[in-house]
Amino acid sequence: MKASNIRELSNAELTAKLADLKKELFNLRLSHATGQLNNPLALNNVKKDIARVKTVLREREQAAKV
Repeated sequence: MKASNIRELSNAELTAKLADLKKELFNLRLSHATGQLNNPLALNNVKKDIARVKTVLREREQAAKV
């Protein structure tokens, strides 16, 4: 997911997306621990998406303070 796509979402949508990504990360970690994960790079991609969403939320929070 690109940052430009993330910036188009509302705060409520971003919060929901963050929850979905965290669930996905949990499931990927579980699959990895049991040896059933086909694509180990999926872990890194989900972590980066979580970071992007958190960054956009934080930027909006800082902009609201000013």
